[in-house]
Amino acid sequence: MKPTDIRIEEIAFSYEDFRYRTPIKFGGVALDRCTLLNVDCAVSTRAGKRAKGFGSMPLGNVWAFPSKKLSYEQTLAAMKAMVERIASIARSYKEFGHPIDITWALEPQYEQESTAVEAALQLSEKIPVLCTMVAASPFDAALHDAFGKVHGLNCYHTYGPYFTSHDLGHYLGAEFQGETLDRYVHKQPQPRLPLYHLVGALDPLEEKDIAKRLGDGLPETLGEWIRQDGLTHLKIKLNGDNLDWDVQRVVGVDRVTGKTQEERKVTRWYYSLDFNEKCPNVGYLLEFLKKVKEQTPAGFERIQYIEQPTARDLKANRHNVMHEASRIRPVVIDESLIDLESIQLAREMGYTGAALKACKGQTQSLLLAAAAQEFGMFLCVQDLTCPGASLIHSAGLAAHVPGVAAIESNARQYCPAANVRWAKRFPGIFRISDGTMATEALTGPGLGAV
Repeated sequence: MKPTDIRIEEIAFSYEDFRYRTPIKFGGVALDRCTLLNVDCAVSTRAGKRAKGFGSMPLGNVWAFPSKKLSYEQTLAAMKAMVERIASIARSYKEFGHPIDITWALEPQYEQESTAVEAALQLSEKIPVLCTMVAASPFDAALHDAFGKVHGLNCYHTYGPYFTSHDLGHYLGAEFQGETLDRYVHKQPQPRLPLYHLVGALDPLEEKDIAKRLGDGLPETLGEWIRQDGLTHLKIKLNGDNLDWDVQRVVGVDRVTGKTQEERKVTRWYYSLDFNEKCPNVGYLLEFLKKVKEQTPAGFERIQYIEQPTARDLKANRHNVMHEASRIRPVVIDESLIDLESIQLAREMGYTGAALKACKGQTQSLLLAAAAQEFGMFLCVQDLTCPGASLIHSAGLAAHVPGVAAIESNARQYCPAANVRWAKRFPGIFRISDGTMATEALTGPGLGAV
């Protein structure tokens, strides 16, 4: 028990819906909209001091609850039903604690509620754990935000033993006994981080790829984006079920990028490759890498890491080990990363990196970041096309976790309307000019989105 502990007093939530300026394709689905979940949380300390925190996150049901049986509307309704139950559970919890301990106590209850939602909505599929994590993440974020604000501190100053009641062994097992979370996070943010720009599978690379221009003042070809934002890091979305297309997509991206960077007199840039679990097996990935190296040796050398090439259910796909692929480039788990067991299993299967995401919760992201650092894994932070406060949350995570290679910011491409009211307050986060995001301003109380 700490005098700094807080208790939840009030919880409220609301939604915002936005249309994308252009569709984004992942996991074989072309998505043209998003629903933001916004959460307000009032807390009090043992001494009666009060503060309010705020959390926001896209529900991202196509990513968090992929289904071939259920429609977009059905999986979104399931997530909203989970939100209702999560809010009810959080409101009824009256124990004092640090946000990590409150969330640690509540998460098992959240997961138990998924069975009730499945029955109530007569769903033909189980609600994935990842879906519940995304629905709960803005509640967790609001708690951390409120905790920092009630103590007048940025939340990354509140993860040491003065504020926390347990060492990491309590959450991560005996090998972390005696370790404290503050060892694995920076109190001050890195001032700048490279920005990974998304090259979606539907995105035009050059003028001939555009049937009709949008004419909304934003770039529309890859070359235009590179020139406007000074890009040096590109994340290439691939299909995973069409080898020739995937290879030619990387070759095409490298050709257009090489021409544009030559004009800019830039000699060094990087790619990450994202298959969104669609590769049928590791053999596909190895053959893909072989062909890319043959057709564009320089482009192959620019590959920094590969993200989640095969199915997220690692236990059901133990044969798809990544040892050989990881000797070529870091192979990162994303959708698979939901807890300590999943990161341990991934390491056994040859994965060498982990993608942290704010949409999995501040608490889980910090704990898994500590585990990944201790295991010597490659780290990156990716978003869920996060706009507004959710991007600030994501950027703060990236800027405070040691060793993170880069940050994503896809909403500026696909959903800029949701960024408008935040861009003036945090211009360095929402306006990219030199290929990097200016994260040095993320020092305000709570999560920094004051």
